[in-house]
Amino acid sequence: MRISAANTFSTTRTQIPARGRRGGDMDKLSLCFLVVIGLPGAFLQSDMQKKAFVFPIESDKSFVTLFAQVQEPLQAFTVCLRVYTALTRPYSLFSYATRTQSNEILLFKERSGVYSVSVGGSDAYFKTPEKSYAPVHLCISWESSSGIVELWVDGRPMVRTSLKKGYTVGAEASIILGQEQDSFAGNFDTNQSLVGDIGEVNMWDFVLSPVEINSVYNGQAFSANVLNWQGLKYEAQGEVFVKTQLWT
Repeated sequence: MRISAANTFSTTRTQIPARGRRGGDMDKLSLCFLVVIGLPGAFLQSDMQKKAFVFPIESDKSFVTLFAQVQEPLQAFTVCLRVYTALTRPYSLFSYATRTQSNEILLFKERSGVYSVSVGGSDAYFKTPEKSYAPVHLCISWESSSGIVELWVDGRPMVRTSLKKGYTVGAEASIILGQEQDSFAGNFDTNQSLVGDIGEVNMWDFVLSPVEINSVYNGQAFSANVLNWQGLKYEAQGEVFVKTQLWT
């Protein structure tokens, strides 16, 4: 069963004519108010500021689908997010798949101190300093013209590398939080699922500057044009909840 955010409700407003409201029609008065109906499969658009998606259990059936504001091929991108988890095994953080490439864009925690960034099915690996049990802010960026791919951890850049120079990231993507897509919008693996909190997910169709990335890390508003956490379109399925974020 599909759910949208913490519940499965949307709203419909029905107008009642001014006449004919006596007798049996009195029951229709309630229709002057908002009628709440379930709409399975409908997405929700919400300002998610100061909120997070919570994945409390290990599962291959819990995930969030994000709907991009633009559906065009990408010559560059930046994705930023914040995650809070106690997992020590590998897990997926951001999965962007097309019908021809399941790892079109993928941010993945491989093991302690190692993240991978995939573009067009090719992988780059980054060694990172491990920190104590605390939320982590991550940004990845890539540009086709140079192939340069970057990973930023808590506002600090890791050593840059090159990946898929000249490539174009496909459009009409399935964008998933909480699972890695081994096929378009599916084929999830419980052992790669996220258990924990994820929030502040934003995506741009260009590479943010170091100053801009640090602004995002410090919580300053910087409008995102592909995925915008403050106007997010999403659909959640399984054991996923929207709660107040635990970090400040």
